[in-house]
Amino acid sequence: MNNIELIQVNTGGCCEPVAKINVDVASTLSKELPIVVIGAGPVGLAAAAHLADIGERFILIESGDSVGSNILSWGYVRLFSPWRYNIDKIAKKTLENHGWNAPVLDQLPLGSELVKEYLKPLANLPEIKPYLLLNTKVVSISKKGFDKMKTANREKSSFVIYLEQNGMSKRIEARAVIDATGTWSQPNPINADSIWTREERELKQYIYYGIPDIKGEHREKYKGKRVAVVGGGHSAINTILELSQLNDEVEIIWIMRKKSVEDAYGGEDKDALQARGELGSRIHQLVDAGQVKVYTPFLIHQLTNTNDGIGISGESEGSKVTLPVVDEIIANTGSRPDFSFEREIRLSIDTATESVEALSPLIDPNLHSCGTVRPHGEEVLRQPEKDFYIAGMKSYGRSPTFLMATGYEQIRSIIAHLTGDYESARKVELDLPETGVCSVNLTPQNSTISCCGTEVSKCQR
Repeated sequence: MNNIELIQVNTGGCCEPVAKINVDVASTLSKELPIVVIGAGPVGLAAAAHLADIGERFILIESGDSVGSNILSWGYVRLFSPWRYNIDKIAKKTLENHGWNAPVLDQLPLGSELVKEYLKPLANLPEIKPYLLLNTKVVSISKKGFDKMKTANREKSSFVIYLEQNGMSKRIEARAVIDATGTWSQPNPINADSIWTREERELKQYIYYGIPDIKGEHREKYKGKRVAVVGGGHSAINTILELSQLNDEVEIIWIMRKKSVEDAYGGEDKDALQARGELGSRIHQLVDAGQVKVYTPFLIHQLTNTNDGIGISGESEGSKVTLPVVDEIIANTGSRPDFSFEREIRLSIDTATESVEALSPLIDPNLHSCGTVRPHGEEVLRQPEKDFYIAGMKSYGRSPTFLMATGYEQIRSIIAHLTGDYESARKVELDLPETGVCSVNLTPQNSTISCCGTEVSKCQR
């Protein structure tokens, strides 16, 4: 195989080769450049598997020191979707060609098991490993020789990806880019206006964003404490159920913006994913038993550092309210996409959901609460910048209904289009489990917004 060079960007104006990676590139013509995939989580690795399967040149870039690095940060959490919905079909075929045995498809994996038993074996295949760059951060993407304002002949220009690797700036060219970076590392604040306040930043040592390891390393952190859990989705429910296992050694306060606590229970026994439905049923029982003190609807406006703990004040149904002082806060308030490295790319992003614009009507919880989203592919995900795509969880922006299987179908369609199989790209078919809760054209008076469907519980309040 030939090589594509990573080029150091020097302030003096000259450039020189500083590193090489194995990528089969016959020339620098745009059509012969690799497709670059950013993010080596489940969706990014699925893209690599599809590209390898058809012999297409690619580079897979991951900022962490392992594939699935975001998943490993919550590796002790069990998914509510079984293996059958978490394995891409082409990735499975490629793995099995190398003697891999699939897990029991009806079992529910931990996040760590998803990485250990599926993502890492996939990343280590000879079809993928030589083209995977770990500990490599994408800092900017542009069109070669073009700023964002220039249009003439723009589509003929290759993409240029600027990287930081081993303390050095480097650049590579690509004929297409798939951004599968997700949103997990960009949590939302607990402030009801979704603004990062000085007080929240200063109190970060008392606030955990995500699902802590309550059975393991974080047990002593919460034992004997009064803990406020902020959020009304499956992450918050998971957190509360784990805290409840500490029994009388923890006092749990649940803070939500939902109209009523019943809105958080979801489809319960009507949910096609049994484990997802059971979450709602279990938290329902816990609340009814009085083991959780619920404040909803409650809008957090102010945090205060007091001698007794953290003061939380805000508003409930038009009245100002101050809650009991707490020792710790666990924030399960969803996450948001990072577009900072794509400032020079022409994007079409919905102003409300921050999702791919054409996808927004399918997933906007202001319009419906269906956890099962209609299948969609390349045509919906297409950006104004030709051959640039946002896939996976990031394509959903701030919306909370993403399933891995949806991301795999997105990837299949995108890569079919990029490689000229337009008929296959248009045939989008996918069976997803129903949530048991679905309303359309909701109004504020009758809405029952349900946060349902994401393996990493990317659920909003």
